Amino acid sequence: MNGPGIQLTLAPELHVFAALARRGERVPTTTDGASSLGHVVESAGVPLTEVGHILVDGTETPFSYVPRAGESVEVFGVDRPQAVPGAPLRFLLDVHLGTLARRLRLLGVDAAYENEDPGDPALASRSAAEQRVLLSRDRGLLRRRELFAGAYVYSDNPDEQLRDVLGRFAPALAPWTRCTACNGPLRRATKDSVGDRLEDGTHRSYDVFAQCADCERVYWRGAHHARLERIVGEAVAEFGGVATP
Repeated sequence: MNGPGIQLTLAPELHVFAALARRGERVPTTTDGASSLGHVVESAGVPLTEVGHILVDGTETPFSYVPRAGESVEVFGVDRPQAVPGAPLRFLLDVHLGTLARRLRLLGVDAAYENEDPGDPALASRSAAEQRVLLSRDRGLLRRRELFAGAYVYSDNPDEQLRDVLGRFAPALAPWTRCTACNGPLRRATKDSVGDRLEDGTHRSYDVFAQCADCERVYWRGAHHARLERIVGEAVAEFGGVATP
């Protein structure tokens, strides 16, 4: 770029996306005189999915504005909880976030996910077609213009990922109501109705079952239930909802 110079300040929570030289206050930044604020911010490394609002000389300004020489631009992160207007809150996760997808489903949150990577264009198109918030750690994917909405997942630790998403979007929680395998709704099932799907030991040891209405997978309080109860209990205690076994 070789045009009007501006002073660019990124909020501290956005520094993770920017080079060290761009993390100070009022960093001199040269623009090309034609690109929008949105383009300037993305050029600094920040996906627009992570930007809440921008001030130009103290006045809130749209991403489409073309900055002029000498202006001071302040870029702020999204407000939390973040509202997603236009559709019921539901998510789409890229192929690297399988554990997060299963944990969201455990809490009753609508979280679409495929084990095979369909590719960035297909993910972005699905986000738009189904009006889902795309969750990803891929900054390039989050820059695709066809997205309905998106959010960067800041950690690679599943516990921290879950807390981040729940804190950012505050989805309604309905634990134990969604299939962790396919995202379908769970319904109570009798032992007689699912007995042909159970091993002998499971049939003898358990009496309470649920079954997915879509993929027909059967659930019971098995060896992993205590760990799952911990995940649910911690999420409900911090973010609300009623845990119903």
